[in-house]
Amino acid sequence: MLPVNPGLAGRQILGWTVYSSLKELPERPDMVDIFRNPEAAGQVAVEAAEMGVPVVWMQVGVRNDAAAARAEELGSTVIMNRCPKIEYARLFGEIGRQGINSNIITTRKRPVKQVKKLI
Repeated sequence: MLPVNPGLAGRQILGWTVYSSLKELPERPDMVDIFRNPEAAGQVAVEAAEMGVPVVWMQVGVRNDAAAARAEELGSTVIMNRCPKIEYARLFGEIGRQGINSNIITTRKRPVKQVKKLI
Protein backbone atom coordinates (compact mmCIF):
# COMPACT_ATOMS: atom_id res chain seq x y z
CA MET A 1 0.00 0.00 0.00
CA LEU A 2 1.36 3.41 -0.98
CA PRO A 3 -0.59 6.40 0.38
CA VAL A 4 -1.08 9.41 -1.91
CA ASN A 5 -2.35 12.70 -0.49
CA PRO A 6 -1.07 16.09 -1.70
CA GLY A 7 -1.86 17.69 1.67
CA LEU A 8 0.19 15.15 3.64
CA ALA A 9 3.06 14.59 1.20
CA GLY A 10 6.35 13.75 2.86
CA ARG A 11 4.76 12.69 6.15
CA GLN A 12 4.43 9.16 7.47
CA ILE A 13 1.18 7.23 7.91
CA LEU A 14 1.57 3.90 9.74
CA GLY A 15 5.21 3.86 8.69
CA TRP A 16 4.49 4.52 5.01
CA THR A 17 5.73 7.68 3.28
CA VAL A 18 2.92 9.73 1.79
CA TYR A 19 3.36 10.82 -1.83
CA SER A 20 1.86 13.95 -3.38
CA SER A 21 0.71 12.31 -6.63
CA LEU A 22 0.52 8.96 -8.38
CA LYS A 23 3.36 10.00 -10.67
CA GLU A 24 5.72 10.25 -7.65
CA LEU A 25 5.22 6.62 -6.63
CA PRO A 26 8.41 4.53 -6.80
CA GLU A 27 6.56 1.77 -8.68
CA ARG A 28 3.33 1.37 -10.61
CA PRO A 29 0.59 0.06 -8.30
CA ASP A 30 -1.62 -2.93 -9.18
CA MET A 31 -4.70 -1.01 -8.06
CA VAL A 32 -5.59 2.57 -7.17
CA ASP A 33 -8.37 2.90 -4.56
CA ILE A 34 -9.85 6.40 -4.71
CA PHE A 35 -11.29 8.09 -1.60
CA ARG A 36 -12.27 11.44 -3.21
CA ASN A 37 -15.46 13.18 -4.34
CA PRO A 38 -16.66 12.13 -7.82
CA GLU A 39 -15.18 15.14 -9.62
CA ALA A 40 -11.72 14.75 -8.08
CA ALA A 41 -11.93 10.97 -8.43
CA GLY A 42 -12.33 11.39 -12.18
CA GLN A 43 -8.98 13.13 -12.51
CA VAL A 44 -7.25 10.50 -10.40
CA ALA A 45 -8.87 7.63 -12.35
CA VAL A 46 -7.70 8.96 -15.70
CA GLU A 47 -4.21 9.69 -14.35
CA ALA A 48 -3.96 6.13 -13.02
CA ALA A 49 -5.12 4.66 -16.34
CA GLU A 50 -2.59 6.79 -18.23
CA MET A 51 0.12 5.29 -16.01
CA GLY A 52 -1.03 1.79 -16.93
CA VAL A 53 -2.60 0.88 -13.59
CA PRO A 54 -4.68 -2.26 -14.31
CA VAL A 55 -7.48 -1.60 -11.79
CA VAL A 56 -9.04 1.70 -10.73
CA TRP A 57 -11.45 1.45 -7.80
CA MET A 58 -13.78 4.23 -6.62
CA GLN A 59 -15.07 3.85 -3.08
CA VAL A 60 -18.68 3.58 -1.89
CA GLY A 61 -20.59 6.71 -2.96
CA VAL A 62 -18.05 7.67 -5.63
CA ARG A 63 -19.12 7.42 -9.27
CA ASN A 64 -17.83 9.26 -12.34
CA ASP A 65 -19.06 7.60 -15.55
CA ALA A 66 -17.13 9.87 -17.95
CA ALA A 67 -13.83 9.23 -16.18
CA ALA A 68 -14.58 5.51 -15.99
CA ALA A 69 -15.20 5.38 -19.74
CA ARG A 70 -11.92 7.21 -20.44
CA ALA A 71 -9.96 4.99 -18.04
CA GLU A 72 -11.44 1.87 -19.66
CA GLU A 73 -10.48 3.21 -23.11
CA LEU A 74 -6.92 3.43 -21.77
CA GLY A 75 -7.06 -0.23 -20.69
CA SER A 76 -7.91 -0.12 -16.97
CA THR A 77 -10.70 -2.05 -15.32
CA VAL A 78 -12.87 0.42 -13.39
CA ILE A 79 -15.05 -0.41 -10.38
CA MET A 80 -17.26 2.31 -8.91
CA ASN A 81 -19.35 2.72 -5.77
CA ARG A 82 -17.85 -0.33 -4.06
CA CYS A 83 -15.48 -1.06 -1.18
CA PRO A 84 -12.73 -3.65 -1.75
CA LYS A 85 -12.93 -4.84 1.85
CA ILE A 86 -16.67 -5.45 1.64
CA GLU A 87 -16.39 -7.12 -1.77
CA TYR A 88 -13.56 -9.38 -0.64
CA ALA A 89 -15.59 -10.46 2.38
CA ARG A 90 -18.69 -11.01 0.26
CA LEU A 91 -16.90 -13.00 -2.46
CA PHE A 92 -14.65 -15.12 -0.24
CA GLY A 93 -17.06 -16.06 2.53
CA GLU A 94 -15.84 -13.75 5.28
CA ILE A 95 -19.31 -12.31 5.74
CA GLY A 96 -20.80 -15.79 6.12
CA ARG A 97 -18.32 -16.66 8.88
CA GLN A 98 -19.73 -13.81 10.92
CA GLY A 99 -23.23 -15.21 10.60
CA ILE A 100 -24.54 -12.35 8.49
CA ASN A 101 -24.51 -13.86 5.00
CA SER A 102 -27.72 -12.17 3.88
CA ASN A 103 -26.40 -11.25 0.40
CA ILE A 104 -27.32 -7.66 1.28
CA ILE A 105 -24.61 -5.13 2.08
CA THR A 106 -25.93 -2.31 4.24
CA THR A 107 -24.92 -0.05 7.09
CA ARG A 108 -28.40 0.00 8.59
CA LYS A 109 -29.05 -2.07 11.67
CA ARG A 110 -31.89 -4.54 11.42
CA PRO A 111 -34.28 -4.85 14.34
CA VAL A 112 -33.49 -7.68 16.74
CA LYS A 113 -36.14 -10.41 16.78
CA GLN A 114 -37.47 -11.18 20.22
CA VAL A 115 -37.13 -14.82 21.27
CA LYS A 116 -39.60 -16.25 23.78
CA LYS A 117 -38.14 -18.10 26.73
CA LEU A 118 -39.47 -21.61 27.11
CA ILE A 119 -38.54 -21.92 30.79
